[in-house]
Amino acid sequence: MNSAIIFAGTTEGYEVCRFLQENRIPSLACVATEYGKRSLQENEYLRVSAGRLDADQMKELFLREKPAVVVDATHPYAAVVTGNIRTACEQAGLPYLRVLRPKDETVPSAVYVPDVDAAAEYLSGTEGNILLTTGSKELKSFTRIPDYKERLYARVLSLPNVMDECRSLGFEGKHLIGMQGPFSREMNEATLRQYQCKYLVTKDTGTAGGMEEKTDAAMACGAVCVIIGRPMQEEEGVSVPESRRKLAEIFGLKLPEPQVTLLGIGMDGKNTLTQEAKDALSSAELIIGARRMVDSVIRNGQSAFYEYDSERIAAYIREHPEYRSIVVALSGDVGFYSGAKKLLDLLGGTPRMICGISSVNYFFARIRLSWDDACIVSAHGRSCNLVSLIRTHKKVFAILGTRDGVSRLASSLTGFGMGDVMLYVGENLSYENEKCFAERASQLCDYQGDPLCVVVAVNEAAIPKTATHGLPDEAFLRGKAPMTKEEVRCVSLAKLRLQEDSVCYDVGAGTGSVSIEMALRASEGKVYAIEKKEDALSLLQENRLRFAADNLEIVPGTAPEAMEALPAPTHAFIGGSSGNMKAILSLLLQKNPRVRVVVNCITLETVTETLSALKELPVADTDIVQLSAARAKTIAGYHMMMGENPIYIITFAGNSEGNIAGNSEGNSESNSESNSEGNIEGYSGGKPGACPTASVPEGRSV
Repeated sequence: MNSAIIFAGTTEGYEVCRFLQENRIPSLACVATEYGKRSLQENEYLRVSAGRLDADQMKELFLREKPAVVVDATHPYAAVVTGNIRTACEQAGLPYLRVLRPKDETVPSAVYVPDVDAAAEYLSGTEGNILLTTGSKELKSFTRIPDYKERLYARVLSLPNVMDECRSLGFEGKHLIGMQGPFSREMNEATLRQYQCKYLVTKDTGTAGGMEEKTDAAMACGAVCVIIGRPMQEEEGVSVPESRRKLAEIFGLKLPEPQVTLLGIGMDGKNTLTQEAKDALSSAELIIGARRMVDSVIRNGQSAFYEYDSERIAAYIREHPEYRSIVVALSGDVGFYSGAKKLLDLLGGTPRMICGISSVNYFFARIRLSWDDACIVSAHGRSCNLVSLIRTHKKVFAILGTRDGVSRLASSLTGFGMGDVMLYVGENLSYENEKCFAERASQLCDYQGDPLCVVVAVNEAAIPKTATHGLPDEAFLRGKAPMTKEEVRCVSLAKLRLQEDSVCYDVGAGTGSVSIEMALRASEGKVYAIEKKEDALSLLQENRLRFAADNLEIVPGTAPEAMEALPAPTHAFIGGSSGNMKAILSLLLQKNPRVRVVVNCITLETVTETLSALKELPVADTDIVQLSAARAKTIAGYHMMMGENPIYIITFAGNSEGNIAGNSEGNSESNSESNSEGNIEGYSGGKPGACPTASVPEGRSV
């Protein structure tokens, strides 16, 4: 069987050895010291050899072992060793694979020097204690620093020969710290504070070498980080995950599926991360998500794929099995208008879900209100009848998606007579430029703010939504225009079987009593009231304002011509046809072969016209009800029953298997979703801070 030789002694080397062991590939790991050998566990698939080799010895080893590949996973600063390995591979004619440790990004306020001598020269012109974390090999170069025995604190491996070598250079007592890493940020901070160090010296060892923990600790303690740059800035190679792919190709291995985590990062990805989220991010090899989200959580040494389209994310994960742990960063919480829903279907398997802090609980906490009794919706890239919801709920939370979102909502509320509704607005939540304020809707009609913000509408005068349809006739403004009476309305609406997201036509709307009840029932849908008479159109508009039916659109004109440009309906009510019944029904079925229709007929001629049309059209489940109602009228202290005109209620549906409708079976308008940067919630957020109160009315503060 083919085998591999790995020059290890580093975290990357151990990872490569572990991968080959897991896949039962016989390998030889070469390390420089006995200490390095003890870090690897020998077994039937891994042999470990300790000792330094020159180029000739390496060549001899390669010719003897005849490996399929030589993997160079040595330390970034082992430039001489890397050169020898390359040379030996070329002479032996063997494939060479260099595994690189990712470089850290530039650290703010750090001092960068090219080598150890330059670091010693720079520190010679400074004052204050210095913590050296560069190891024992270069320790002699720092002895040129004036008063080095008093200023320098060397942290080295606690091996006897290393400690003896350091003592011979004059490092002893508290100035010689023998410890084995890795070291956490907290440990580094404690060491800097213990010895009152003003400088920390480190090599650019990348994440695997604890670089980030050192630099973060230095910044936390107000110490200057002196970073020694790598000697081979342009070296070519692959990361550990990429090496798995190449080794899998060489040995014909099938890589296992990665552990995928769908992670809610809160709003800013820093201040609102949970501890569970931090742990998942720290162990991830690949971070996927919209650029803003990935950049807010990615650490040095991790790979990134900037994408928010769910299908492209799923495809990328399938195409890159070399990553063992992948985190898909989603703003807010994975269960709140999140791209996680679609990703779960696309990825299959068992992706892990980690919840995050959503804008809902964060913002309600900021404005000091409870949210257990709030109506929660998103108007970001989706249809949402906010005005209707605010009319019937005391608290409504909504995510908005445009710069004029607040002003348009405020203008609509004011136009429907709800200008006194209190709007709490939150922008850039959890960021430094966070903005939270409260104002009456009537005062925000011209407000221009952040495109992605949240709003909480508090309507103390909310009228609770009734459980069923059936408004009394007296609730409507009436004129000379005809109106479908309450009892007929109730039966007709029951026959329609509306859903919350239905798209409805009311043909011959009259005063709009049916249109209004449709709009109230289909609060997440849309109602088109089609009417040709001027006096009726005026009443329609008045009743629309009276009931704040923002999802009701009045369409002047005669059917079917007035219907032609409208979206496909899921339901239609016909209260008047002006003799065009067959043409109206034909157009309805053309727009949606499965539309559900209710027709009210008061004359026998209309009944005949309707039934004649139904014989020629593709409909099914025809139902005919003749309804007679009588109302009591008080005359001289007695109740006399006064009969209303009998009404024929004809109900049917298209019998086509096609589905243009947009109700629960797929409404293209009201069920549309938008995935902004992988997560609909995805507005900007920021650091907690005091909210401005200058614009908060009536002494309110937020």
